[in-house]
Amino acid sequence: MDNMWKDIILQAAVFLLIIVVFLLIHNIPQKLISKIRYRDRPVHQAKRHFVNGAQLLAQARSSKDRSAVDSLAKSAESEADKAIAIDPTDAASHILKALALELQGFKTSALDSIDISLSPLAVKSLEENERGDALLKRAELRLAVSRRGQIDSVVQDLVESVRLKNDNAKAYFLLGECYEKKSMREEARTAYEDAIRVEPKYKVAREALDRLGS
Repeated sequence: MDNMWKDIILQAAVFLLIIVVFLLIHNIPQKLISKIRYRDRPVHQAKRHFVNGAQLLAQARSSKDRSAVDSLAKSAESEADKAIAIDPTDAASHILKALALELQGFKTSALDSIDISLSPLAVKSLEENERGDALLKRAELRLAVSRRGQIDSVVQDLVESVRLKNDNAKAYFLLGECYEKKSMREEARTAYEDAIRVEPKYKVAREALDRLGS
């Protein structure tokens, strides 16, 4: 019986050796590695464009020269477009483009880009806290472009934003402002209180509470 098992093990080892030799002769491991690298290359290229764009956007935001701001923001937008062309399912690139457009003053176009980042095409690439931030930005842009009938949509975005990320005082404050516009005083008061809970020194939220007679 022992000899039989030894023969089986020996045959298996020889068979395995033959397979390894065959793979090496035909250069299959290298081909597989090359194929994997080739498959991942577009993703790396998209990430590189995104990083370049994020750096340009940071430079634009820190610049005090308006012409430099516009130029850097435009370059950041271009890098975002390159990343999107490679991987349109990455929401981060659409958000980067939105921020670059907003900095150039193109708020309506920025809103369109944020909408894409939160669409079924791309939203799955965002973590919950990232989606909360994106919803806040969309709410801000919707308020900025003053589209009629948008207040309910803004409230929905902000409610979902604070549900996903409950430590953002600005989202609570904007939610309070929206509730005030809808004459929902108690809801507004609660939202302002939540803003102060997150950020106790939030002056405008305290002023809003005083205005509501808290």
